Amino acid sequence: MVPAGPADRFDAFRALADRRGRPGHRLIESLAEARAGTADGPEVWAPAVAAGFGLPAAAALGPAGYYADLAAPHGRRHVRVCAGTACFAARAGRHLTEVADELGVPVGAVSPDGGTSVQAVRCLGYCYAGPAALDGEKACTGPTAAGQLAGREPPRAPEIPAADDTGDPVLLGGVVAGELPWQVWPRTVAAGTPDEVRREVAVSGLRGRGGAGFGVAAKWAAAGRAPGTVVVANGDEGDPGSYADRLLMEGAPERVLEGLALACFACGARRGVVLVRSEYPRALARVREAVGRAYADGHFGSAVHGTTTALDIDVVEGAGSYVAGEETALIASLEGDRGCARPRPPYPTRRGLWDAPTVVNNVETLAAVPWIVSRGGEAYARRGVPGETGTKLVCLSERFARPGAYEVELGTPLPRIVDGLGGGLRDGGELTALQVGGPLGGFLAPDALDTPLTTADLASRGAALGHAGLVAFDQRVPPEEVLRHIWGFAAAESCGACSPCRVGSRRGLELAATGAPPGAEWERLARVLAEASLCAFGRRIPPAVHSLARAYGGRLPGWAA
Repeated sequence: MVPAGPADRFDAFRALADRRGRPGHRLIESLAEARAGTADGPEVWAPAVAAGFGLPAAAALGPAGYYADLAAPHGRRHVRVCAGTACFAARAGRHLTEVADELGVPVGAVSPDGGTSVQAVRCLGYCYAGPAALDGEKACTGPTAAGQLAGREPPRAPEIPAADDTGDPVLLGGVVAGELPWQVWPRTVAAGTPDEVRREVAVSGLRGRGGAGFGVAAKWAAAGRAPGTVVVANGDEGDPGSYADRLLMEGAPERVLEGLALACFACGARRGVVLVRSEYPRALARVREAVGRAYADGHFGSAVHGTTTALDIDVVEGAGSYVAGEETALIASLEGDRGCARPRPPYPTRRGLWDAPTVVNNVETLAAVPWIVSRGGEAYARRGVPGETGTKLVCLSERFARPGAYEVELGTPLPRIVDGLGGGLRDGGELTALQVGGPLGGFLAPDALDTPLTTADLASRGAALGHAGLVAFDQRVPPEEVLRHIWGFAAAESCGACSPCRVGSRRGLELAATGAPPGAEWERLARVLAEASLCAFGRRIPPAVHSLARAYGGRLPGWAA
């Protein structure tokens, strides 16, 4: 007998769920409904949810104990407090204690009467105004966030500041220039061809903006226009420090949906899915409203604009997991499973959602497609730099004098962004380190900012572009606290699918908590994480830690610059 290869790998959960009508995200939604308002553990309420779908208890207990939204106890009033990097940098993490003191409820607990619960989450997308919290779906931001939650201050939730630095925005046209949506899709579906869309995107050189930077046209081609292909718009923006996807989904959801429609057309997909992270309730509402209008206006449906093209779009809410933004973990979550990374091959473009060919594109990536199809791939390719074309949304954190989201061309020098657009640090603060691309992206010292904003140039400095969130640290935050914060993030968000990352991230946090200088154990830990982790999450931890040590120039005890 020939051993089964990776493409023949048997997934018991998927097979069982397939026989039960593929409950998928409906299982997660039902679990979220059961969790609301109860401090009881999943073992109390999850089995009944599973039974309702004809599934064994384990099928519900797995995701209920994995996703942060489901695992955390809920009071009748549920408060989510951001523990992400930008909010940590804003108050050196003190806001978590302030909220707990004001509400009389420890973080991660429920009040004795079941009235109030407090949960720490990794990012709420208010990095420009942090620290931040969500009281239900009502945002409270800024230095007085704890007082706002206590009712002593009015809630404060400023809109995202956004500006274009290119002169001709690709992404922000609908946000800052008032461009009308749905100008490209109707004429393309009526008079264009999938080959034309694919050709323009290929000429443009567009690469994924979710962090991996894979060529979009190559990913589309890998799906091969196979029957049953699905395209997923990944709005699970998890890098603390970035809020670009939230800006687009709230401010220009039609642009995102138009890009998704064009991607489906190019890939021969009759179905698209938009996944929006639960930490973005306003974005979720805006996208759902925009989908409803699109159906009413004929952009979606069984005969789009009177053509033979059929396209249906679903909107799905996430349940709280950083790793679930990785494409194989995202697909697992859409199937109702734990959002853990899956081994590859097979790649999602061959066997993805319910074994169908699946293309996963980030929200910002899709938002660029209408411009490319309208103006032409060559016009897009003239922007940016060779090999890394086009524009990028860069998000500046609260520590900057002018925080906000800026559209810039790739290759823009970091000093132009940090000082020219961001205005340096607020209140006379002194920049001690700049985090680029999320907690596992990397850190740059103030004297290492003479770097263009490209994947290659940042990699040469030990950093990564990621979602291009820039989080500034000033002299108020000790470097050893930043080190513990990074390891804490890694330990909390590791999906646990592989031992190197699951165990290694926790051991790294233990070592950082003791203040132990690097030695043989640190070296072994870094080597195992970098070489044996299943996905990029674990592999990125050692480079991020080492870049932090370099950025602080020896101010971490025992660490060389």
